[in-house]
Amino acid sequence: MLAEDSTLLREGLVRLLIEEGHEVLAAVGDAAALLREVEAQAPDMVVVDIRMPPTHTDEGLRAALEIRKRWPGVGVLVLSQHIERNYAAQLLTSNAERVGYLLKDRVAQVEEFLDALERIQAGGAAIDPEVVRQLVIRTTHSDPLARLTPRERSVLETLAQGHTNAAIAEKLHISMSTVEKNLNMIFDKLELAHTTGYNRRILAVLRYLES
Repeated sequence: MLAEDSTLLREGLVRLLIEEGHEVLAAVGDAAALLREVEAQAPDMVVVDIRMPPTHTDEGLRAALEIRKRWPGVGVLVLSQHIERNYAAQLLTSNAERVGYLLKDRVAQVEEFLDALERIQAGGAAIDPEVVRQLVIRTTHSDPLARLTPRERSVLETLAQGHTNAAIAEKLHISMSTVEKNLNMIFDKLELAHTTGYNRRILAVLRYLES
C-alpha cells in the first residue's frame, strides 16, 4: 500500500511496483485513508510519506508508528523529503525489524528503492545512507564513536543501513572475515558486545547514536 499526497509520485510508484511484480492493494493521499485500508486489507508492506494532509507535518509518521503498534507484521517504509532526525529516531528505536527510512531522492534510484523493499520484506531494516551519516557524525571529544577507526566507521554506517555482513563486504570491497573482525571491535568499543541477533544489533546501534 502507498500513502503519498503527490499524485505524480504516487502514480509513478504504483506503476513501478506493478512493473516489478508487486501487487498494490491501495494508493491513497492521506494518513487516515492509509490506516483504514491497512485495517481492511492487511498488506505485507506500506510505503508512506512523512508529511501529508491536512497539516503536512507528521501525519505519515504517526500513521507509520500506529501501524507498527497495531499490526507489527506489516513492513513500513517511510519516505521523507529531508532528514528528520527526531522522526527517524521515533521510527527506528522502537523496533528495527521490517522498517525503513529513505529520502525521497533515493526513490529515483530504482534499484536502491527496490532493494530497500526486499530487505524490509525479509524482516530487516533499510536506512538511507545519508540519514545514517548524519547520525554517525559527532563533534564532541567524549563521543565513543571517536574511538572507531575509519574502517570501523564505514562498516558501522553500512551496518546501520540494514545490510547483511555479506553485503557489507561487497560494498566496502573487503573480506567477510574483515567485516566480522571490525564488527566485533565496533560493538566492543560501543559496549554492545553482548547484543546478539542481526536486527537487534542494528537497533542497538541506532539507539546509541540517538542517545
